[in-house]
Formats: sequence, C-alpha cells, structure tokens
Amino acid sequence: MKVTVVGDLLLDVDINGTATRLSPDAPVPVVDVAGIRRRAGGAGLVATLLMRDGHDVALVTALSDDDGARHLRRALAGVELLAGPPLAPTPTKTRVRIGSHPMVRFDEGCAPAPAPAATAQMLAAVDSAEAIVVADYGRGITFNADIRAALGGAARRVPVVWDPHPAGSEPVPGTAVATPNLAEAIGLVKTAGADPAGADAAKAGKRLLERWGCDAVLVTRGEAGAVLVDGKRDAVSIPAPATPVSDPCGAGDRLAGSLAVYLGLGMDLPDAAARAVGDASLFLAEGGAASLVMEAGGTGTGPEGAAPDRVAADGAAADGAAPDRVAADGAAADGVRLARAVRAAGGTVVATGGCFDLLHAGHARTLAIARSMGDCLIVCLNSDRSVRRLKGPHRPIVSMEDRAELLLALSCVDAVVVFDEDTPEACLEKLRPHIWVKGGDYGPEELPETRLLAGWGGRCLTVPFHPARSTSGLAEALAKVG
Repeated sequence: MKVTVVGDLLLDVDINGTATRLSPDAPVPVVDVAGIRRRAGGAGLVATLLMRDGHDVALVTALSDDDGARHLRRALAGVELLAGPPLAPTPTKTRVRIGSHPMVRFDEGCAPAPAPAATAQMLAAVDSAEAIVVADYGRGITFNADIRAALGGAARRVPVVWDPHPAGSEPVPGTAVATPNLAEAIGLVKTAGADPAGADAAKAGKRLLERWGCDAVLVTRGEAGAVLVDGKRDAVSIPAPATPVSDPCGAGDRLAGSLAVYLGLGMDLPDAAARAVGDASLFLAEGGAASLVMEAGGTGTGPEGAAPDRVAADGAAADGAAPDRVAADGAAADGVRLARAVRAAGGTVVATGGCFDLLHAGHARTLAIARSMGDCLIVCLNSDRSVRRLKGPHRPIVSMEDRAELLLALSCVDAVVVFDEDTPEACLEKLRPHIWVKGGDYGPEELPETRLLAGWGGRCLTVPFHPARSTSGLAEALAKVG
C-alpha cells in the first residue's frame, strides 16, 4: 500500500548503560555507557514502522541541514523523503537508560518552528496516497496552508488518521480518525476527572468530534486500551492486551500507522481500531521504539556512530580493499562471528540473500532498507555453482568474487557469506539472524525461511518489489547494446 506520512521529524538518541556506583561530586548515579543508538522519531518513526511492514512510504516533513539531519537521512533509508527547506535545527530527544529503565531525557530544539514551504513533490505525495497518517509533533508542518488544503482534499478520497499535538494544528474536516491520548484529549477540551471506566475519554472524544468535524475520535488510554467515539453508536471501549511495559515510547505512532493501513484496506472502523490497539500493545511487548535501532555505535560492534567492521566470507576486512578470495563454505567464520558479536551487544542482526548478478538499483534499495532494520547486514550470496543450477549454464554473468566485492563496496553491507547450496537454510542456521529480508510482491508467510527463523525467534520481512528493475531486464538490455 502507498502510505504518505505528514508530520514533524525528530531525532531520538538512546544512551544505554549500567550504573553500579554514585558520583563523588553529587549523589547521582554514574552511568557506564554501553551503547549510543540513533533512530528517526516523530513522523520518522511512523514512516519507519510502515516501511518495515512492507508498505511504499513517502514522508512529507521539514528537515534541517545539520548533523542531526545527516543521522536522520541514514535512518530513513528506504523511505521517500520529501522535505521542505530547513528553517530550524533538528529537534533531538536524548534518553538515558540503565538497563531497560529510563532515567532522564534531554530535549534540544523541540520548540515550534515556522512552517516550511510545500514543494510540488510534497503535495503530489499527499494526492497520490492510498492512506495518510498525520503525525503532528507541534513543530509547524501541519500549519502550512497548502499542505492542509491537500490533506482536506485527500480526506474526501482516502482515510486520513491524525495524531494531534497540543501545540499543533487541528485536524482537517473529514479526517477519518483523530487519535489523541487521554491527557491530550482532556487538555484540549479542559475536561476534569479521573477517567472512571473511560467516561472522561468518551466525553472528551465527543467534544473533539464536534469541534474538529472528524468522522471519529479514538482516545488512547495506555494500558487501559482506547475509547472510540464516532457519532454513529455509543462510545466503544477497546481493551488492550496485558503487556509488560518499561517504556511506552512509540505506542501512539504504531497505533496511528496500523489504523491508517487497516482503514485503507477497507476494514470497518471498530475492527480496525481494535486491531491497531493490539498492534500497539504487541509493539511495546517487543521492546517498543527502543528496539528499533537505525544507527548504532559504542555497542561493541564498531566505533560510535559507525557500522561494524565489514568482512568478506573468508575473513578479510573489507575496508575499501577487495577480498583476495571468497570461501563458498556456507558458514564463513567471520560472518558468524560478526552476527554473534552484534547479538552479544544487544543489537539486531539482519540478513538477506540472493544471486546479486548484475547489481542494480532495485538491489541497492532492498539492501539499504534491510540495513536500516538493525545493527548489521549480512548478505548470503549464492556461489557460482549454485547460480548455474538455479539460473542455467550461462549464469552468473559476474563471478562470485566480483559480486562479493561489489556488495561490500556498498556502505549498507557489513559482511558477505557465500553458500553453495540451492537455498540459504544451512547458512541461516549458523548466522541465526533476528530478521531475514527479501524483496518481492508476496507476504512474509510465503517465504520458505519463515518457519526456520521462527525456530529461534526470528522473523521474515519483505520490502516493496520494483518490477522495472531486474537482472534479467538489465542483461537483455546489455545484449542489445552488444
């Protein structure tokens, strides 16, 4: 599904460590930093989650030209980023955690900023969407008159889910669902009370429904679930599954994105809302936003802000030099060692595989998206013998040594492991990645590797298929040139 996210982009920084002593300067804990991880927050988190679900995502936002923006561009690889001119520094939220427990948060540059001008490409992304999420974080993007007009027009054709902010603008009339949390809803309508069994949520939701002209308001209530008000029925209380939560960060973003997709698929509103609440609970149970590492450093897998050392299958470091050889043994020691090191540091191991004969833009997009999902990307590469069995005697066009070298030349690839079998199962058994990524127009349940990864708690994900870009098509074009 083509989903457009409109909203404010933030940079989230997680500093994780341990604390075993107090400072001699003051009675405060000393945090021994184990890792610093950066990820896209705000509308960037919504876009990231939707991209990981396999949707074609465009992000309409404002982006500065500072160091924070550089981290965000890397974190959002795979998302079509449509940004207005920079008008303010990148807003940054830095969280310090001891273990899984948040200790303190520092906010920089998070005050409202002037709304950026809208480009033709930004407006076109709104007009062409099949579903839209507005992630308003009070930074000004939703005040742009042209963007609001485009959203108002889109709301007459496709579902628009609007996650509001106290410092942001009101949803456009016709918005399918607005999703304030309880504190926001009560604050917006100045309703007092302690929310007995959802009564205050229903009352606040009804008043916001009348004020905003939305089709529905879904007031989220944390672990208590949500209350749906739509004017067609009595307020519906939606319970949330019991979930242990150490940090609720990102739950609202997960809910809004899921809700827009379900409505875009034609699901009835109550069912879509219930499933979105369930998705948010599952997201928190899996670790929430803190588990979505886009750029890591200081975790034992590489220097701060950098990727791990990149290795070829024979153990040669890939620091710009080509490997002297590639071992097609299906379980190259350094690929396995890299995976173990990243896991031991608490990181996420991502793997993908294929022949990668005649590397093209479709490959590059898939690899960039895959790398954005974790702390390292290991490519399982079919050997020459394997390719010949699968593709015929005239393939591969490029030898496995050269294919490995080209893959390692990409900054998003951390290691290449060559396997000689027809399928990568034996290779995956030894790498045991958290995520296996494939490009295609099918669902993860269709992948033969899904059951294998489930055996150690991993999962399979697919990314959008680009039919106009293929090795076969490129080979045919080259044959015509020859």
